[in-house]
Amino acid sequence: MPYPTDRERDRPWVMRTYAGHSSAAASNELYRRNLAKGQTGLSVAFDLPTQTGYDPDHQLSRGEVGKVGVPVSHIGDMRRLFDGIPLAEANTSMTINAPAMWLLALYVSVAREQAEAEGRDVDEVLAKLTGTTQNDIIKEYLSRGTYIFPPGPSLRLITDMIAWTVHHVPKWNPINICSYHLQEAGATPTQEVAYALCTAIAVLDAVRDSGQVEPADMAKVVARISFFVNAGVRFVEEMSKMRAFTALWDEITRDRYGVTDPKARRLRYGVQVNSLGLTEAQPENNVQRIVLEMLAVSLSRGARARAIQLPAWNEALGLPRPWDQQWALRMQQVLAFETDLLEYEDIFDGSHVIQAKVDEIMTGAREEIARVQDLGGAVAAVESGYMKSQLVGSLAEYRRGMENGERILVGVNKFETTEPSPLQAEGAKAIETIDPAVEKAAVTAIEEWRTQRDDAAVERSLAALKDRAQTTENLFEATVDCARAGVTTGEWSGALREVFGEYRAPTGVSAAAAGGGDPQIERVRSRVRETETELGERLRILVGKPGLDGHSNGAEQVAVRARDVGFEVVYQGIRLTPEQIVAAAVQEGVHVVGLSVLSGSHLEVVPHVVDGLRAAGAGDVPVIVGGIIPPDDAALLTERGIARVFTPKDYELTEIMDGIVSLVRERNGLS
Repeated sequence: MPYPTDRERDRPWVMRTYAGHSSAAASNELYRRNLAKGQTGLSVAFDLPTQTGYDPDHQLSRGEVGKVGVPVSHIGDMRRLFDGIPLAEANTSMTINAPAMWLLALYVSVAREQAEAEGRDVDEVLAKLTGTTQNDIIKEYLSRGTYIFPPGPSLRLITDMIAWTVHHVPKWNPINICSYHLQEAGATPTQEVAYALCTAIAVLDAVRDSGQVEPADMAKVVARISFFVNAGVRFVEEMSKMRAFTALWDEITRDRYGVTDPKARRLRYGVQVNSLGLTEAQPENNVQRIVLEMLAVSLSRGARARAIQLPAWNEALGLPRPWDQQWALRMQQVLAFETDLLEYEDIFDGSHVIQAKVDEIMTGAREEIARVQDLGGAVAAVESGYMKSQLVGSLAEYRRGMENGERILVGVNKFETTEPSPLQAEGAKAIETIDPAVEKAAVTAIEEWRTQRDDAAVERSLAALKDRAQTTENLFEATVDCARAGVTTGEWSGALREVFGEYRAPTGVSAAAAGGGDPQIERVRSRVRETETELGERLRILVGKPGLDGHSNGAEQVAVRARDVGFEVVYQGIRLTPEQIVAAAVQEGVHVVGLSVLSGSHLEVVPHVVDGLRAAGAGDVPVIVGGIIPPDDAALLTERGIARVFTPKDYELTEIMDGIVSLVRERNGLS
């Protein structure tokens, strides 16, 4: 959204709802309904197989298809997803990272088809495409986990894509540097600003040094860099963060890259307010949290977001319904069109309180940026584990404050008494659920797709892609050729996996600071030691994340606290098959297996671990699971042999550890 030219009233920001599920057809229907309600931009949520480069029939896709977004496996799916939506007139945000080049190639190919069908000039239509691909792989290594390739090849894909879009799709934002998930992973405001800007520096340096963009065009590159930020409930601090972010971006782009045009140096950012800060307990309180967080990024005109998407009140319970998404959209519309917010200049200019907070964040961010640059930049700081360990440590500190009551969460650790909620009354369908038949239909559909295409053309395009990947040539046109030939998401990613390899990022758990001195931790630690003495061996817990869910913050905090109370912890990171988890549990001789699933695939993947342990002769090892798990699903998991089920309302990690010790003692016949 361009900045306004008139000084009387600011233009409303682009209003989006992050949406997509089940299938391209179902998501297309949802998008049309949302646009009819006044939404001014689309924000596509892709399912985890698509985000991690797998087709619906891959083993790791089991239970994940269509759950947290829409599956897009080939150009046919992309056509159906935007059926009846003219792409030259749309403003589309796509939350996609490792396969961002692939999804943009599918999008561009559909836009070309629409232009050809209407007899329009293709280049003219491509020049009108507006929107964003998230495409920030650095934060995937640090927080969200949907990476595929090692950092070097990943940065190359980003560089090639930026260079191609600057020349061919000049209004598209080829990267959305995403500090949103850094905050969810534990980043303080200072860390969020610093690490996002370090990522921007790494990307811009790579583009500049690639030779694919003339020095005179670097201002065009800078002008198309956008950011995607998080806004927490401490809205004064969050608003100050955005003012600091704006000033530092202007400073870096002017001094490091020589951009003289002030408009090109503006911080262009969109927002999703803090979804993981929403609570399962008294979820109606999430409504006011969302509104306050929206104010953080809209009150200050000089640092106002140009696109906002809000979560729904019930996202801590499961997938929101269309009505819940409508409610979130109406919050934005009331603020933009009923209040006088957009009528004034920046109401915080001249505030010494705000300026002091801005200065504090800027000073800390400059110091942290310098520290990362001394380590060799963002990529090196990822590979060494530095940034990840800093985030794990910050989140551990946040959780300790929540558990000891220093940080209040209304309805969770204070003011817990409540009346029954009519929003969750018996018989009410409080969340959207995905029919298991969706996955079967997707598997059948992709098998059929493979029978309808020209296999020789597919093989030629994949071979050309692999050949080019072994050179330094730009990969975008080769990717477009794959898209038009009917290659699938899994095949494109698989071809590049053969050339680039796969990557497992540092977990950050081993370097996180221990929580010493807490009397509750000491009490549980003594129980661990006592149990070890009685058993004659160390207590060992395996913390695992089955399936494709990469949100590892909770699993990492469980691993850190288990280590703090004296367990020997086996934690191998994300994206494990049930078979791998079972093999590790048996090999390590663990006393308990703890699984973390936030994607909604718990009913499919968790029972496979229990069955696998039984088949391996380790059926006496208890399995516990944590995640966003509705009560009915928790009951089903218990019936399938799961020993304990924990949900976000179970926030006291030391108490959970105490319960795990009791469970181990019970299973081993100790009093």
